[in-house]
Formats: sequence, structure tokens, C-alpha cells
Amino acid sequence: MTSHTRTTTDHDEIRRWVEQYDGRPARARGTDDDGGGGVLRIDSPGGAGSDSLDELSWDEWFAVFEDRGLALLYQEEKADGSGSTFAKLVSRDEG
Repeated sequence: MTSHTRTTTDHDEIRRWVEQYDGRPARARGTDDDGGGGVLRIDSPGGAGSDSLDELSWDEWFAVFEDRGLALLYQEEKADGSGSTFAKLVSRDEG
């Protein structure tokens, strides 16, 4: 069996996928010094969390996402068929 990945820019799809795994929109702490939105992240349970991330609203997160022309590449399921929390932000040109 192979793993399945998907790339999307659809806000509803991204939000559904992130929240399915109890994730939240965030940015890396200390990266918004220039007011440009910082380095976007998805805060997942067991991840970096409040030690190094600042939670954002979905509106804030998607504003930076759109401004930078990003897409979310995520793994729908692992090779064994189980759910996966793997995701990364990519340029829409790469997706």
C-alpha cells in the first residue's frame, strides 16, 4: 500500500484537516518582528506547542498564507492506511 498526499489552497479543506487532528493555526514565536506575519506553523498535539509557538486565529493565519502564495501539502494517510498528521507549507509554484 502507498501513502497518499494532497496539496491544497482551499481554506475549508485545510481547516478541516488540521482540526481533525486537534491542530491549531500558529506562528513560530519571535518571527513577526517585521510585521510580516512570521513563520506559519500548525500546532499539533505533542508538537512544539506554547513553548515556541504563538496561536493565531484562522483569519490571521490565512491572511499570511494568501499574502505569501502558500499551499498546504499534507498526507491523507500513511502507507498502512492509518491517518497521518504530516503536513508542510509550500509555495504554490511547488505544489
